[in-house]
Amino acid sequence: METQVSLSIFQLAVKGGFLMIVLLALSILAFYIFGKRYWSLRLASKGNKAMLKDVISLASAGKYDLAKELCGKSGLPQFKLVKTALEHKDLPRTELRAVIEDEANALVAKYEQGLPTLATISGGAPMIGFLGTVIGMIKAFMDMASHGANVDITHLSNGIYTAMVTTVGGLVVGIIAYFAYNWLTSKVDDLAAQLESVSRRMTDLLAQ
Repeated sequence: METQVSLSIFQLAVKGGFLMIVLLALSILAFYIFGKRYWSLRLASKGNKAMLKDVISLASAGKYDLAKELCGKSGLPQFKLVKTALEHKDLPRTELRAVIEDEANALVAKYEQGLPTLATISGGAPMIGFLGTVIGMIKAFMDMASHGANVDITHLSNGIYTAMVTTVGGLVVGIIAYFAYNWLTSKVDDLAAQLESVSRRMTDLLAQ
């Protein structure tokens, strides 16, 4: 009589062995990086267009102190860039442009923090899963050799579980991290484009 075996996700993960702990740690790290960067980029990309328009209008009217004061009330990168431009408004055009670009690059780099780690997880997690596949198959063959002619599928189940579960785990973590990395990268690129637009505008405004 056949016996039907039902395993929970947790029980399956346990059968994957110690590599599942590594994959779990990587998944937690990936979610942490994504969550942290998601909220910061969401706020930065939305910005405050009305307030930014007011700041640039004040700068256009020569009210630099008021413009800087308004910029100081926001922690968004667009306003930090405008404030930097206003603080160096007396520089020659070439030098002013260089200062603004350096500040823009520094701001973008801040929002790129963690992305290389996320990219590493997206590529490394599947490799860890494949390592589990190899370990599982070695375990299965060793069990097969130890039981000789009396071997059956139950003797091989532990090794097969390790092989299959770690493969699935590695692919799931890797795929999620891959899509998260690409989405965040696209948002960073959008932010960089916004800062480049602000940079050109402030340079043309101040270096006349």
